[in-house]
Amino acid sequence: MTENTQTPSAPNSELPTQYAPAEVEGKLYERWVERGYFTADAASEKPAYTIVIPPPNVTGSLHLGHAFQHTLMDALTRRKRMQGYESLWLPGMDHAGIATQNKVEQQLAEEGKSRHDLGREEFVERVWQWKEEYGGKILGQMRRLGDGVDWSRERFTMDEGLSKAVQTIFKRLFDDGLIYRAERIINWCPRCLTAISDIEVEYQEDAGELVSITYGEGEDTLVVATTRAETMLGDTAIAVHPDDERYKHLVGKLIKLPLTDRSIPVVADTHVDPEFGTGCVKVTPAHDPNDFAIGQRHGLPNMTIMDEHGVITVHGPFLGLDRFEARSAVVGALREQGRIVAEKRPYLHSVGHCSRCSTTVEPRLSLQWWVKVETLAKAAGDAVRDDRVKIHPKEMEKRYFDWVDNLNDWCISRQLWWGHRIPVWYGPDGEVVCVGPDDETPTGEGWTQDTDVLDTWFSSGLWPFSTLGWPEKTPDLEKFYSTDVLLTGHDIIFFWVARMMMFGLYAMDGEVPFKTIALTGLVRDERGKKMSKSFGNVVDPLDWMDKYGSDAVRFTLAKGANPGTDVPIGEDWVQASRNFANKIWNATRFALMNGATVEGDLPPVEKMSATDRWILSRLNKTVAQVDAYYEDFQFSKLSEALYHFAWDEVFDWYVELSKTTFFAGGEGAEVSGRVLGEVLDTTLRLLHPVVPFVTETLWTTLTGGESLVVADWPKDSGFRDEAAEKEIENLQAVVTEVRRFRADQGLQPGQKVPARLDLAGTELAAHEAAIRQLLRLQPEGEEFNATATLPVAGATVALDLSGTIDVAAERKRLSKDLGAAEKEKQQAEAKLGNEAFLAKAPDNVVDKIKGRLAKAEADIARIQAQLDGLPAA
Repeated sequence: MTENTQTPSAPNSELPTQYAPAEVEGKLYERWVERGYFTADAASEKPAYTIVIPPPNVTGSLHLGHAFQHTLMDALTRRKRMQGYESLWLPGMDHAGIATQNKVEQQLAEEGKSRHDLGREEFVERVWQWKEEYGGKILGQMRRLGDGVDWSRERFTMDEGLSKAVQTIFKRLFDDGLIYRAERIINWCPRCLTAISDIEVEYQEDAGELVSITYGEGEDTLVVATTRAETMLGDTAIAVHPDDERYKHLVGKLIKLPLTDRSIPVVADTHVDPEFGTGCVKVTPAHDPNDFAIGQRHGLPNMTIMDEHGVITVHGPFLGLDRFEARSAVVGALREQGRIVAEKRPYLHSVGHCSRCSTTVEPRLSLQWWVKVETLAKAAGDAVRDDRVKIHPKEMEKRYFDWVDNLNDWCISRQLWWGHRIPVWYGPDGEVVCVGPDDETPTGEGWTQDTDVLDTWFSSGLWPFSTLGWPEKTPDLEKFYSTDVLLTGHDIIFFWVARMMMFGLYAMDGEVPFKTIALTGLVRDERGKKMSKSFGNVVDPLDWMDKYGSDAVRFTLAKGANPGTDVPIGEDWVQASRNFANKIWNATRFALMNGATVEGDLPPVEKMSATDRWILSRLNKTVAQVDAYYEDFQFSKLSEALYHFAWDEVFDWYVELSKTTFFAGGEGAEVSGRVLGEVLDTTLRLLHPVVPFVTETLWTTLTGGESLVVADWPKDSGFRDEAAEKEIENLQAVVTEVRRFRADQGLQPGQKVPARLDLAGTELAAHEAAIRQLLRLQPEGEEFNATATLPVAGATVALDLSGTIDVAAERKRLSKDLGAAEKEKQQAEAKLGNEAFLAKAPDNVVDKIKGRLAKAEADIARIQAQLDGLPAA
């Protein structure tokens, strides 16, 4: 089954009676790291397999989303390492500009200071100190989870090498005319005092107000509705649709703007929806992205009415008011003039908030640095269209194309002090110089560097190649680029994934940054609800690791991982996974105590029992199935396949069926001991990438091998025995049916019952001892009275239930159940026979009733068989 190139020492069958994860996991992980199992060798002749970790924020800690994605990435890289690849999983952290700066500013505030009290250089030094002292907590938590990352290659987006990469690509883009500076509308946080990216804006339903205001006088009156009444102070036009007959006579006219001494034009623009509201919209180009676009098309002035703190800077009565105070004041003033014609309060609408501080984001016209994305985005789209990069699942391609094909220029500047400072210098006579890493910085009086820093996504967009040494031509870059898989949540496909695609193709001369984008869903609670502090359903995975072990958390997450689909998770499921780990432990312990071994070759097939051949056939099919699921990123299906094979087939059936063989001893026990050893060896290898700790402990005990981390991945030998599989399938049918009958009769699982087995003429004759043991069936004896007979799978099992049940009471109970089932059948048949009902009922309702009918018919057959099997009353 497996080519084990290691020389095993004599296995040690001594295992504690119970598995204690806390006593195993930490020591095992440190042993793996110390032995260098996760360290990749760029000089190796093995084929490379590379995954770069989506860099968590330096301020962050491990949450279930991290644990979920890390489990899947770890499983991929562990399996590839076992398959003989030079497997590199590269770790690192993101400097997280706003989040980290806020942390340090909060510290300063506790000291009664601000960053301005320190000045830029001292503040940045303070941030570095904070990073060294408090940052990177998540890295230690990744070790707890079992992340098999190459710690020797750990990177940070502000380290020296990555800083050089950032400066290099900025310079190249600038020289190619792909970076420019311009005034545009951006997302502005009045608390953080910086532009923020779209992904840093969180939208939520706020209870605001919608007011309808009359503009103009007399016949030249228009009504507009707004949730931001204060912005009317910056209106420079009213827009209507060019085909709207109601307003054609007003297009080109000037309309009086209330509360001001200004008049503004009416313009015709196709952006306006004539069916929405009154068909008129106010145009405030300096404070709304859509209005800015209208203003650009019609040459409207941009009138900024508030500063970076959200304070009104124009028009006497409102000057100096906060934007929300100004909103109330403006509405009040308009109401006094009789210009409010309708008010809706509360008015629920989606409002953007800063993800770092929850402040309401303000669209604001601002001078910023931008990346011209047209050619870069086209290249990113083409790479997927021509299959150089595959998106999995494929249906996610549409979302990707919808984004990159309609991408707007990217605002890359941030008004922060922590981050990569923009490498542009301004001279005393208007000179603008972009400085590369090998260029001389301009000196002399009057030269100043741009004060902004780059968006965090700018540096993380370089991650797949900057972490490997780019712009230098390093051995790592040559060996491990392009990376094989980017595994990440579908929620950041637009932000991080697209940026890596654009930068990778640009910097690496058209070579893609990754060959496959494997998109996952998001982790939710057991009811499918988003995890949120406000909902009170956030779970710290470390708590579950402490309680149930890391393997249990990992297996639960992997079992829920269907490509692109959200993952519900609850504590009960983690507990069930802990039970699975315990089952593996107990079954392996039993096997070791009963002669399971990996020593020597497998015995010849002709010496194996049907049970041995069955489990080896099922084992090979499972290997093939798991391999296919891995290649398709079907983690849920591969985990389910392994769970059912290990628990149901190996532990519940093969181990139980083999007990009689082991107890009998002799050659049969030796053969089954070797087969069981082979099955356990292979099963533990298959399970290892998902549950590494318990499998490592058991496998090294079973085989005496060095470590599963560097063991060979199992291969499908091609062995199949359909006849043996059918034979054991029939045996399982007999055992299952008799167990069901016993349970229906109220017999205890351990209660022994006299039975006669008629197995003549079937392949089950060889399994009589195992069947009797599994079903607690005694020999029939001289006074045997067959009170129940069960025909199944060509065999007959006759049971003597005399004295074990109250036949009259059991017949009464079953008759009552039969009546209920027959009534259910009649009701379902009546509905399905009603043409009027079928004509109106939805398909899902009809299907549900058909299912009820099928179940009722099955229940009737089952109950009638039980009644027929009872002795006469």
